Amino acid sequence: MSKQRSFSTRPARAIRTAAIATALVVAGTLAGCAADGGDAGDGDRTLNVLIAQPQEGAGKILAEQYEEETGVKVEIEVVPYDQIQTKAILDAQSGTNHYDAIQYWYTSVGALAEAGALADLTDWASSDEEIDEPDFIQSIFGPYTQFEGKTYGLPIDGDTHVLFYNTDILERNGVAVPTTWDEYVAAAKTITEAEKANGVYGAALLGSKSAFNIGSTFFNRLATMSPDPIDPAMPDLTTDAAVAAAQAMLDASPYALPSPLEIGFEQALPQFLAGNVGMIEFWTDLGVFAQDPGQSKIVDGWGVAPLPIGPEGHVSGALNAGWAMGVSPNASDEELAKDFVRFSSSKAMNEQLITTTGSGVDPIRTSTLESEKYREFAPQVAEVSAQVLPEAQSWPTSPAAPEMISALNDNLALMLQGNLTAEQAMAQTWDAWQKL
Repeated sequence: MSKQRSFSTRPARAIRTAAIATALVVAGTLAGCAADGGDAGDGDRTLNVLIAQPQEGAGKILAEQYEEETGVKVEIEVVPYDQIQTKAILDAQSGTNHYDAIQYWYTSVGALAEAGALADLTDWASSDEEIDEPDFIQSIFGPYTQFEGKTYGLPIDGDTHVLFYNTDILERNGVAVPTTWDEYVAAAKTITEAEKANGVYGAALLGSKSAFNIGSTFFNRLATMSPDPIDPAMPDLTTDAAVAAAQAMLDASPYALPSPLEIGFEQALPQFLAGNVGMIEFWTDLGVFAQDPGQSKIVDGWGVAPLPIGPEGHVSGALNAGWAMGVSPNASDEELAKDFVRFSSSKAMNEQLITTTGSGVDPIRTSTLESEKYREFAPQVAEVSAQVLPEAQSWPTSPAAPEMISALNDNLALMLQGNLTAEQAMAQTWDAWQKL
């Protein structure tokens, strides 16, 4: 994810509908932007960029680097991730026209494009040699940027989960690193039953009712259990794989850090780093934290592997979180805004960010995924990322995606509470999706 990945920065609120139900006042006006783009290095020019809170660390790095290289001042407005969509749409439709570039969670690309809040960048992205569109990891590029055959942004952070594990906990319980979800549940059960009295649990299940937590936990299983790719327009929840994905969450919950419904990344991460959790599904930059003596008690005592798979599944992952940068259709200086987007997604910046502790950014390009600098910075994680990211699968990205994800989260939470079976949770969600 960016993700500014400290324990408290990732938002914990569920994704909400982008319908503008209440008026929001956007203060300030765009200052000093030359209409023709001017010369690079003209310090009077300013870009206003809307950034999600999880991306704050990366956003500051991008702003500082861009200003240093061009002389253009970049004003970053940081808001909770579930406000990005509403703010961008209101800015475009109200005529406020404050923002030049907009960073968005990729699942909202359809909603933003349909609302006219993102400029069509199709021709520019495909023809600009500096962008090098084919170098983007293709499993990321399409879902992050495209709606109805048009391109509306460029990726800046490729997010997926892999399986981290505590080598000491697994070894002392005689448990092998699981390669299937059945093995995962069995391993979690063995560890929890043996060490629960000492505050050690087999797994941390991210089950709090926010998209980045309970949603990620479900899509991790759907992506690795289904024989068919997830349909980003309307994932089929009537399949055996969808029910099995939900059931696998239920099966693991008794042996997970209590209580899964109250466990988000901000609760699970410190417990794993403290040596109290055997296994955790998490974003790839956890490896950097695990090797930091200032934050971790498990330095050199952890490992990483692809997520387990189901009987008909394969090594894969879900694109959990994940961010792109687009241009406002009303940007005061469209060419300058495009230049910032191109800079933010460039090979050089992606390599710098994925090798900077605390940026929270993961690879978006084949060249950076395979770079020597990245492999030296995070050797274990880089090896697993190379297996998983090219196979990672998308969450919904249609215009109704925010509402779809919210309905899914609600029903998964009811399931973990014991109020729905896995079959009922999927059926109820599917019915809600059809109404959308």
